[in-house]
Amino acid sequence: MSGGEERKRPASRYALFVGLAFVVLIVVATANTLRTRDDGILGTGEAGRGDPLPEFAVPELLGDTEGDANVFQNDCETSSDPCPPDERRTAACEVDLPQVIRVCDLFDKPLVISFWFTRGADCLPTQDVVDRVARRFRGRVNFLSINVRDDRDEAREIVEQRGWTIPVGYDADGAVSNLYRVGGCPTVAFAYPGGILQTAAIGSDQLDAEQLTEAVTRLLERSRGRAVAGR
Repeated sequence: MSGGEERKRPASRYALFVGLAFVVLIVVATANTLRTRDDGILGTGEAGRGDPLPEFAVPELLGDTEGDANVFQNDCETSSDPCPPDERRTAACEVDLPQVIRVCDLFDKPLVISFWFTRGADCLPTQDVVDRVARRFRGRVNFLSINVRDDRDEAREIVEQRGWTIPVGYDADGAVSNLYRVGGCPTVAFAYPGGILQTAAIGSDQLDAEQLTEAVTRLLERSRGRAVAGR
């Protein structure tokens, strides 16, 4: 969604409903998920390589939907099978709300996810590069940008002023960043179709235009190889 589109503010009751739909039990879901994954920081060593990406749903930064991310990986708060009726909740990739980005919808192609924030870091030049490179691979590779815990109005202004065109999600409380073990800015993750992590990079010295283009080209080529091999 581009910054120039006109948007109408939802009624307060609707905004409250959406916020509650996102915020319930975020801390519990994040803690449970992190206990099942490697503790390494994304972009360092072999952390997470070959693993399925955790699922999440976030409000579009430029939209009107409010609330924290949904990071539930299934439809049950507990491990009980079948799920007790009073423990059921909506899993991230089953969220059906307007102006919400579900990462699973981007698993049909190779995927690049960039995480950025403005507190104590200069991530914006790298995000400019990500947006420019995304245009070269439009239709072949999906790109998603995630802002982590900045003031929403200030983050919106940044996106609009810099003219970014890739989708930008808003991780209001850092749940997605924690889930993905993001330890610095910029951090960029590269995933095969189906949402399998290929690799990740952290730091602007790894992410200039040439390096990012090469990384996305490798991702695309290896994704084709996996498809031929039936993986």
